[in-house]
Amino acid sequence: MIAFTLNGAPAALDLPEDVPLLAALREAAGLSGPRFGCGVEACGACHVLLDGRSVPSCLLPLSAVAGRAVTTVEGLGSETAPHPLQSAFLAEQAGQCGYCLSGILISAVALLQAKPDPDEAEVRAALEPHLCRCGSHNRIIRAVLRAAREGVPA
Repeated sequence: MIAFTLNGAPAALDLPEDVPLLAALREAAGLSGPRFGCGVEACGACHVLLDGRSVPSCLLPLSAVAGRAVTTVEGLGSETAPHPLQSAFLAEQAGQCGYCLSGILISAVALLQAKPDPDEAEVRAALEPHLCRCGSHNRIIRAVLRAAREGVPA
């Protein structure tokens, strides 16, 4: 049994320690936000916050999160009370298919928690590991900068 905090609540999963966190989140915890993209930590679709740091979850063993805090995009906000960053993404229409957005949102939250007023180069660097095949990069950058201007809570 691996015990950790998931989206602010205690969680315990009775799975083998080497099961990838992504599989545990999607299959055992029933979350659909973190997505399987490449399976080799190269696309960013599976990113989650681990103790406030954006990390890929597709190869990370479940045992690595024991006693730690994991936040997925589901833990950021809700449909009726979205996180300010989610609101900025909607306002800027910063997505098309949305497949990549959960990982991008997670990395953007980590960036804004570490640096509340990043410049464009810092946003681009933080989101570098994320692939968006729809070509929404410029709108995504604008949305993160908008959220920073509007003040995203830590």
